[in-house]
Amino acid sequence: MNSHLFSSDPSRRQFVLGIAKSCLGVSVLPLLDSKASAAFEGSSKAKQIPTARNVIYLYMSGGMTHLDTFGVSPGADTMGDTKCIPTSADGIQLGDGLPTVAKYMHHGVVINSMTSTQGAHEQGNYFQHTGYTMRGATRHPTMGAWLQKFQGKGNPDLPGTVVISGDSKHPGGGFFEASFQPLVLNDPSSGLQYSTRPAALAESDFDYRLNLSAKLNADFEKTYNQSAVRAYSDVYKDAVKVMKSADLAAFDLNAESADLQSEYGDTNFGQGCLLARRLIEHGVRFVEVSLGGWDMHQDIYARLPEKISELDKALGALLGDLERRGLLSDTLVVLTSEFGRTPKINQNSGRDHYPKAFSSALWGGGVKGGQIYGKTDKGIEVTENKVNVPDLNATIGYALGLPLDQVLFSPTKRPFTVADKGQPLTSLFG
Repeated sequence: MNSHLFSSDPSRRQFVLGIAKSCLGVSVLPLLDSKASAAFEGSSKAKQIPTARNVIYLYMSGGMTHLDTFGVSPGADTMGDTKCIPTSADGIQLGDGLPTVAKYMHHGVVINSMTSTQGAHEQGNYFQHTGYTMRGATRHPTMGAWLQKFQGKGNPDLPGTVVISGDSKHPGGGFFEASFQPLVLNDPSSGLQYSTRPAALAESDFDYRLNLSAKLNADFEKTYNQSAVRAYSDVYKDAVKVMKSADLAAFDLNAESADLQSEYGDTNFGQGCLLARRLIEHGVRFVEVSLGGWDMHQDIYARLPEKISELDKALGALLGDLERRGLLSDTLVVLTSEFGRTPKINQNSGRDHYPKAFSSALWGGGVKGGQIYGKTDKGIEVTENKVNVPDLNATIGYALGLPLDQVLFSPTKRPFTVADKGQPLTSLFG
């Protein structure tokens, strides 16, 4: 067979993406053909001892309103229609739409002094996920990719990172090789579709076809010995590992009781949180679940109760479930958003974008629960312990024991670290 018959890069890319979609039921994020091959440079700082093994990252897409959720300012005129409720932690109050989450704040830390330089959704999303601003053609890795790069997969048969989201703008593995891209699922209740061998195809026939494909590709891979070409083979290998793994059952929510599924809520976010717990149990160390719909420029108090109720039900169920199973101590649950919303209600009865001050929260994973970190003046200005977005990412990296100052080089030979110049909030940990 002449190798030139298989040398068309676009057609080969489409073919492999098709295989990935057939085998995994998803699309690989768009850097499969990147020429990325990151190089390491020695770190001068000793790696900190990790306090967490896993991360469940809950991303509130669209700009969650801080004053109505975690960044409340009791009695302030900026609170709108939201009232404050007490929690299981002395001195911490939340918005009245979060009664279930309030029961677990003795395990949590509220960071009320977040600030960002990015006030638009796409740029803010990218900054929050990577710790870097969007610049030219460089795509920066997200925290799950950094974790896999430094520490490998938790389960060699399953993806290193899973993202449960309908948002196609997730930065993914950035300039890292294709094997560091996350597995993206749109519907957590559907499981990992097309991931089993057709009943009509015997395993011996399946293996024969894989071997034949490898032989046909051998000349091409030898001629073009590049990371982008090797990535195609990695897609096949990873897909087959998943197909043949007993841990494929991790994606099946039907293994959970109807009562527990109901406790999380019959929504994509709720079932995504349940799937995140199952994946963590099976060795997937970084799982992100997104909840969109927070961009409320109009009629915020007509729309907010349903959105906060969805969050409260799912997050409360997740925290309780992790605690009962003994998983919360080594699983860091992170809740954040690209920015907050304006303290002043606008003329359309909504809140607009507000990167100047907003809130994030952490539970488990070694944090000292029952804390509030940072202060604002009625949600308007940060007045104490300002936390930049890279600081939050550095804090996640610190909890995981990642070498925060170790330099990796992009394909363009530019140096990057886990969280740029971010400094971890070490005082949050016990």
